[in-house]
Amino acid sequence: MDNNKPYESNNEDLLNSTTAPMTFGDWMLTILLLMIPLVNIMLLFVWAFSSETNLNKKNFAKAQLIFMGIGIILSIIFVSCSTAMVMNSF
Repeated sequence: MDNNKPYESNNEDLLNSTTAPMTFGDWMLTILLLMIPLVNIMLLFVWAFSSETNLNKKNFAKAQLIFMGIGIILSIIFVSCSTAMVMNSF
């Protein structure tokens, strides 16, 4: 094994804005923007499906959309069951 070779790494990926780690400030701004009603849903779709969005933010947006969908489905089921129970009591 030749130990005299310098360590070579491909730093181009680290410099790419779509794959670089998000900073603390980026996360703070992201979470702050997601607190705004209706804007949060639009931003999640833009971040989830844009090719120019940071990979970390893209995956976070996809996960948020999945959890929102699950929450909506569970809410519909809960309201439907509650309504059916109330209607049966009359």
